[in-house]
Amino acid sequence: MDVPRLATSTLDDITPGVPVGVRRPDAAIGIVHLGIGAFHRAHQAVFTEEAMAAEGVGSWGICGVTQRSRGVVDQLAPQDGLYGVLERSDREVSVRVVGSVLEVVSAAEQPELVRSRIADAAVGVVTLTVTEKGYRREPGGRLDLRDTAVQADLAGTAAPETAIGRLARGLQRRREENGAPLTVLSCDNLVGNGEVVRTLVADFCAALPAAEGQPLWEWVTSNVSFPSSMVDRIVPATTDDDREQAQHLMGLRDAGLVVAEPFRQWVIEDHFAGPVPAWHRVGATLTADVAPYEAVKLRLLNATHSLLAYTGALAGYETIAEAVRDETLAAAAASLMAEDALPTLRRPDDLDLDDYQRSVLDRFANPALRHRTTQVAMDGSMKLPVRLLGTVRDRLRAGAEPRWAAMAVAAWMVYVARGRDAAGRALPLDDPLADRLRAAAAGSDGGLVERMLAVDEVFDPELRDSEVLRSLLAERVEELLVTR
Repeated sequence: MDVPRLATSTLDDITPGVPVGVRRPDAAIGIVHLGIGAFHRAHQAVFTEEAMAAEGVGSWGICGVTQRSRGVVDQLAPQDGLYGVLERSDREVSVRVVGSVLEVVSAAEQPELVRSRIADAAVGVVTLTVTEKGYRREPGGRLDLRDTAVQADLAGTAAPETAIGRLARGLQRRREENGAPLTVLSCDNLVGNGEVVRTLVADFCAALPAAEGQPLWEWVTSNVSFPSSMVDRIVPATTDDDREQAQHLMGLRDAGLVVAEPFRQWVIEDHFAGPVPAWHRVGATLTADVAPYEAVKLRLLNATHSLLAYTGALAGYETIAEAVRDETLAAAAASLMAEDALPTLRRPDDLDLDDYQRSVLDRFANPALRHRTTQVAMDGSMKLPVRLLGTVRDRLRAGAEPRWAAMAVAAWMVYVARGRDAAGRALPLDDPLADRLRAAAAGSDGGLVERMLAVDEVFDPELRDSEVLRSLLAERVEELLVTR
């Protein structure tokens, strides 16, 4: 028997008791989201749906924009934007249907619609989850004007290809059509992500002809805000087994299903150009300073995630939960947090960092999530600078030896160089610098550290010239090569 697919027309067939986000008669698009992947659907879209329910309005519906593949369009458009979130703890599994996504658009196929949505005065917020590499930054953090896609977006002869190009061209039209204020809210794991986006938009405007770029930037500075935010929820890749379980729970097929842990956190800088959803009423934290929360998450949770991903993958563990059950790796993860990262942090008043460290390992140990080590290991050249190298730099400046952070960096080097786990199985190198990294890693084991440190897209001169770091990395690389 063919099971009906989730859609507005089949909601009457859903299993009684499954929570369904009900769309109000006044449902309208108020948010444009660039990068509508699994994380956004499991995080910001859920907060937004709950905020609309708490506020009693429907005007914050989401237009989700796919940056590259149209896969999400194919998943969600036939379902009228509806999808399930399968929430897994180590004790129970539940599913809910989220209805805050009203429209899904392929940026490559419908560039004019994307631009029009960003320009629409009824849209008050643009959010982004385009990953670290999606911002097209050069090693110094500015917009990479040598990037061919960035150059094409600046030329303006074709549809924008990059997230910043799409945003800037949408802002340009907004200025021309109505000039309505707008909040642009990055939700990616970048230090000071709001300032990052503001700087990149400024760089884009500065690279345009002066008659075009200068008035645009002047308008942006007066009418667009770029608050920073910190987001946290573990969202592993959805499997066929997950879809089968969700179908059993819902009674409907769901091609857009996402999977998540119960925990979720959103900290947002209270700096908006106009109205925003009542996220603060449904668990989000509004604050004048996101930086302490951001540093805690990046240096404790994300850094530890990377350490477990690379060391776990090399040891042959498929999931993070398996890696953290290894007593040696769990001890290394705890030491990275307590000995290396913690001394570098400014503690937020409302966070108990001892509890936070324990919760990190508890969350990683959740076997129901099946978060793959190789999934977390993706894009290491982009992730290491924001997750680990800041801690390394701060500890070196303090005269300390960041032994556990160096272990994580060394594991990344060995992961790149070997490309196989302890059982000889291939490990994927999914990284925008994959060719550059493979070339650097090729050669004798003895020179691996020197060659990898020479990758200036990852390591700055201060780290590259540190004798202490070089020694720590060489020691850890040797240990990892011996234990493989």
